[in-house]
Amino acid sequence: MADQNYTLDIMTPMKSAFKGDVRTLIARGTDGYFGVLANHAPMLAALDFGPLHLRAADGSDKWFAVSSGFFEVRGNKAALLVETCESKEEIDVERARKAKERAEERLKNRDNIDIRRAEAALLRALTRLNIASR
Repeated sequence: MADQNYTLDIMTPMKSAFKGDVRTLIARGTDGYFGVLANHAPMLAALDFGPLHLRAADGSDKWFAVSSGFFEVRGNKAALLVETCESKEEIDVERARKAKERAEERLKNRDNIDIRRAEAALLRALTRLNIASR
């Protein structure tokens, strides 16, 4: 049914990563995970790096790794404005594995490193690997 769907647009500075009708969306906000269905109340949320799951109007599941940004829903239109967005198919698994190993090594040694930056790199790599395995 059309009233169970809403239009979603995922945009980065470089591309339109997704545009279409969806049934549900689950994203990681700065205050935790949230979900959105059709006819949701107006909302604006800040996003953290993490997984994004959506169920398209045709019933197919789509997974993305998204960076920080913003999410807005108004009426039956929603938009994600993020720095980066990688679909499951776009993720380079070998590159993500190497990034994970580098981040783990930095955190293990802890000599002259920015701990928060290394932890963020590890989170990004783990998220990409998680999305790629779905």
